[in-house]
Amino acid sequence: MSATPTDTSRTDRTPGTRLLRGVHWLVARQHRAALLTLLALMVLGSIWLAYQRGRMGDQLAALGWPDKDLAQPTFSSTAVDLTLTGLSSLPVVLAVFLGAPLIATDQEHGTAQLVTTQSVSRRRWLTVKLAWCYAAVVLSGAVLSAFFTWWWKPYRSVFSSLWWDGAIFDSTGPVLPALCLFLTAVGVTVGMLLRRVLTSMAVTFLVTVFVGIVWDRMLAHLAPSRILTYPLEGDMPARLNESYEVDRWVGSADGHLYGWGLCAKTTEAASNACVKEHGIVNNVYKYLGYDQMQAMQWTGAGILLAATVVLTAFALWRISRSPL
Repeated sequence: MSATPTDTSRTDRTPGTRLLRGVHWLVARQHRAALLTLLALMVLGSIWLAYQRGRMGDQLAALGWPDKDLAQPTFSSTAVDLTLTGLSSLPVVLAVFLGAPLIATDQEHGTAQLVTTQSVSRRRWLTVKLAWCYAAVVLSGAVLSAFFTWWWKPYRSVFSSLWWDGAIFDSTGPVLPALCLFLTAVGVTVGMLLRRVLTSMAVTFLVTVFVGIVWDRMLAHLAPSRILTYPLEGDMPARLNESYEVDRWVGSADGHLYGWGLCAKTTEAASNACVKEHGIVNNVYKYLGYDQMQAMQWTGAGILLAATVVLTAFALWRISRSPL
């Protein structure tokens, strides 16, 4: 008896059931390399962060911390610097290498025209691509942010960077996934408008640099500032040790404020004369406190999310009305 399968047995086989179908299957297959790379980055990054947290704990325990106060928050190492650089760079990398080519590649190679002539509308095609891209970006950013926050919070007093430093503020809480999402949306929008992959990547990088500058300057506006007044010759209150300085003045007894450097003269005698002349008796410090950090992060994340919604709505509107 022959063991060769007959034509009937071939045609009677039931095809395997796919978890994804239609345009979802197409998008997942088309971008599987990028998605798998991002998944690997998330897993390996999480392992790295957990390992470095344990390593820092062991090193600090060997120094007698927290029972023994360290001279100042100057704990720094190559691993810490590498971690902060990597987390700070993640939103930019996602914007340039995932966001910018996402639509531009299909437009440049003609894939977009092919897909949208196969019973798939332009809006549905773009919506599915963005849903996969955004979900992967938010997931990876949220997981890495959670692991770094878990590392940083109990040891923040010994990090060389304070909470308001961009490397810390942007890598903890909801800010990292929000930044990843927004800059990816920026890359998608640039790629859709320019329609050329390399050009889009280059322009996206320049835009992310500009966004980074603007974002850093927004920090002082994410929460209402506080003002603390203390004697001119007095020590700075302990509550200001972890504060972000917004502005600083010197003030007279009647409440008039002068620039902090008003009486910074070349000689002590001249400084004292200036202080006496203007009746200066107080230091006036305008600041943001560490206890405001969480609210500031959620406010910033909300702004970034709103901007992402605007860019995504523009992309959907543009793609449905312009030639591919």
